[in-house]
Amino acid sequence: MTAVLLTLCLTTAPLQAQELNIQPKLPDLSHILPPSTDIQPLPFSTLSEPEKEYPELVLQAKLTDETADIRNGLTWRVFSPDAGEDGQLPLIATAKGGTVTFTLPKGSYLVHVAYGRAGATKRITMRDEPRQETMVLEAGGLKLNAVLPDGKHPIADLLRFSIYGDDDTSNDRSLILPDVKPDAITRLNAGTYHVISNYGNANAVIRADIRVEAGKLTEATVEHRAANVTLKLVREKGGEALADTSWSVLNASGDGVRESVGAYASMVLSEGEYIAIAKNKDRIYQRDFKVVSGQNDEVDVIASAEFEANNDATDSD
Repeated sequence: MTAVLLTLCLTTAPLQAQELNIQPKLPDLSHILPPSTDIQPLPFSTLSEPEKEYPELVLQAKLTDETADIRNGLTWRVFSPDAGEDGQLPLIATAKGGTVTFTLPKGSYLVHVAYGRAGATKRITMRDEPRQETMVLEAGGLKLNAVLPDGKHPIADLLRFSIYGDDDTSNDRSLILPDVKPDAITRLNAGTYHVISNYGNANAVIRADIRVEAGKLTEATVEHRAANVTLKLVREKGGEALADTSWSVLNASGDGVRESVGAYASMVLSEGEYIAIAKNKDRIYQRDFKVVSGQNDEVDVIASAEFEANNDATDSD
């Protein structure tokens, strides 16, 4: 599978909290947090003081120091700082929304706030008096899309993005969010992320490193040089496709790109030259074809002696 970065267009704009309307999820704290985010908080009856004596902890969050408080979409979790027998931090309390209030006994806690894939954690010590804390996420949004060389957009249902962390120079990056749809807004902490764009599931792949700025929406557009191709094995040009056909597509170097079974083999391929090999019953046929970026096409392989593959052409199968 080849991957080439061709064009990357970036724009940024001030980001309002309400623009990021997706379900919040907890970032990876798996080394200390319980394995399930649906775990129930410990009942206050397990704590030593009666609830009426608990001081209040008021929590609010911002994207940056300069932005307004986030009014909704936050997930708050309060943990005990001491790991339990299972090695996880016990969850004491949880809430969703914007600004929230917890009543907690005196003691030390780890407070985590999640806003999409952005998050922050802070140790807070409660004493006898109420306390108010503002947590600054230093987060922004990322909106991804792609275009073809003629300026048109690829088929949206065939276009997906995967977002990886860029903190590992060994190329073994951690996956943050897979299967991101075009124009979806993803909340992320400020930083550089490695983005992979897949158009279809063959070899149309683009990679880019993208910087997300705190308090801003970054819009990134990559360029795919590819097209959607449908292969058919027919008895004559323009004829009906033959069922029960096995397909193999090779690139110009003879490397396998995609395999499929069926009367029609539809796939997105990067521009270039290819060989289509069709096997139907005990006969094998092949045809060279070329993919031009942005030009979706049908390729007919004729089931005739002219297109029948010789033994040398199929030894690699």
